[in-house]
Amino acid sequence: MEIVELSKLLNKMGAQLSTGREDFRNPNGVYMKAMNFRRFDLAYKAEGKKGLERDGRLEGDIWTAFAGNEVLLSLTASSIRANVDAGLPIGPAPEAEETFEAEEGRVLTRVHLSRERNRKLVEQKKLAAIKGAGKLACEVCSFDFEAAYGEHGAGFIEAHHLKPVHTLLPGHKTKLDDLALLCSNCHRMVHARRPWLTVQQLKERLVKL
Repeated sequence: MEIVELSKLLNKMGAQLSTGREDFRNPNGVYMKAMNFRRFDLAYKAEGKKGLERDGRLEGDIWTAFAGNEVLLSLTASSIRANVDAGLPIGPAPEAEETFEAEEGRVLTRVHLSRERNRKLVEQKKLAAIKGAGKLACEVCSFDFEAAYGEHGAGFIEAHHLKPVHTLLPGHKTKLDDLALLCSNCHRMVHARRPWLTVQQLKERLVKL
């Protein structure tokens, strides 16, 4: 029953991803994928069993990320299901955004990016920063586009959503405090590798030249 229900969810996701396939993940395919993961399960192997050996590298990455953290796995699965059920536009993501994909996958990454690009909220965040500091500067490295490029850089900076991707549920209202203003380099560095860094973690890694 669980395999069938998961297959239905994945097929719904497949339709939103415009795969063009009605059997994006049929029950047999879901079962086979579960057996691929079994090869990493020490408890399963201790019973003298083994999973399917054919694999993709991503399966190992996913197992490493979630096998030791059932709470995160549950929260992530619930968030993915909620966003798919809500019919949010989740893809396909432009190629340039692929480096932004979080451990939780494309669905929640797209939700994350859509919140970062809420133009009205970003403008409000910029105005609050100018009112408070008198300028727009990166919260990690303090880079100021206007100071570096003059009028051409005036008003430019990127927004980053601070909340963990798996907490972005439909209906949650993003607040100004949920966003950080970052220069393009620091924004890319936050998302450069999985798991994504926090703004504070990136600050700690910044080497002043």
